[in-house]
Amino acid sequence: MSGEAWLMWDEGVTRYDFGPGHPMDPIRLELTMRLVEDFGLDRRLTVERAPAAGDSTLRLVHRPDYVAAVRAASADPTRADPAYGLGTEDTPAFAGMHEASSLIAGLSVAAADRVWSRPDTHAVNFTGGLHHAMPGAAAGFCVYNDAALAIARLLERGARRVAYVDLDVHHGDGVQAAFWEDPRVLTVSLHQDPRSLFPGTGWAEENGEGNAAGTAVNLALPPGITDPDWLRALHGVVPELLASFRPEVLVTQHGADTHIEDPLAHLALTLDAQRSAMESCHEWAHEYAEGRWLALGGGGYAVVDVVPRSWTHLTAIAAHAPIEPTASVPESWRSLVYARTMGAGPHRMTDGRTPSWRPWEEGYDPADPVDRAVMATRRAIYPAHGLLV
Repeated sequence: MSGEAWLMWDEGVTRYDFGPGHPMDPIRLELTMRLVEDFGLDRRLTVERAPAAGDSTLRLVHRPDYVAAVRAASADPTRADPAYGLGTEDTPAFAGMHEASSLIAGLSVAAADRVWSRPDTHAVNFTGGLHHAMPGAAAGFCVYNDAALAIARLLERGARRVAYVDLDVHHGDGVQAAFWEDPRVLTVSLHQDPRSLFPGTGWAEENGEGNAAGTAVNLALPPGITDPDWLRALHGVVPELLASFRPEVLVTQHGADTHIEDPLAHLALTLDAQRSAMESCHEWAHEYAEGRWLALGGGGYAVVDVVPRSWTHLTAIAAHAPIEPTASVPESWRSLVYARTMGAGPHRMTDGRTPSWRPWEEGYDPADPVDRAVMATRRAIYPAHGLLV
């Protein structure tokens, strides 16, 4: 499992800043990159900048009138048009919004180019994964949908099958919408039950239209579930679909807001389960997609204790230099945390759990709400792929 690995980074991404008090504090990006550096991972992969996405690239997914509206709000936030989802409580307008958003998008598109260039290539953009942005509107803290743009770039380069697996606590609605009628893209989203969390979509019955029926996959999970149930659900659906779909590239989104400490959601995962899922995605890329793996960040609002450790693990796995969960967090990083926040940072790269789960093959329990959710997804999707429910 060796090959080239890239980390896309530009300090300019920290200007993606909705202002004081907003949950998406850009310090989470700064602290992640510093932790990556303190573990020496910047010497284990190639750190690369990339130009911001231009209009022609943005229009692979976004409508021209929407890009124009973002530009106008970026130049003068008082001109933000709520009809485009701009200037709202979730997605306030800020000066330089277009420039910061298009930079994040450009990093993900460049990462897609790197991954497509040859097999056994991995690329990480933990500043990306902004999966709620729609073709014509901002939503859920997301202005440009870099994940969808990266996939669209892969299709433009000639990819015939791209699989997208979204592990954020929120439904990956914007990516699903972008490829709702495109059979070349398999979108899989594991997320908290839509009845209890934004954006209120992502039911098992939402599965694509026309020739793309069966290529939008949604697994809605009960609030409060812990590591074993979440990992059972993940492994009960994803690997069989990847084996059937045979993607040429695997794109994954690793929102850290599934964590029990996240203030905006209600799952109860640990960092160790998130890391286990990252390892599985890495293995699936090699097993099903010739080692082509593009890994993105996403949500995550425990900006000191969770996000930097989670995405540093992601970067390390992509670099083929995984960090032991029991490893100590470098004291230099903890000093930076104190200097920037006047608070203490975590001491270890683990939450002290050993991930395990009961394989789906061991049987289905109809009394278990997680098993019922998995079965609902399998029944809605598997027949379209010729798989046994």
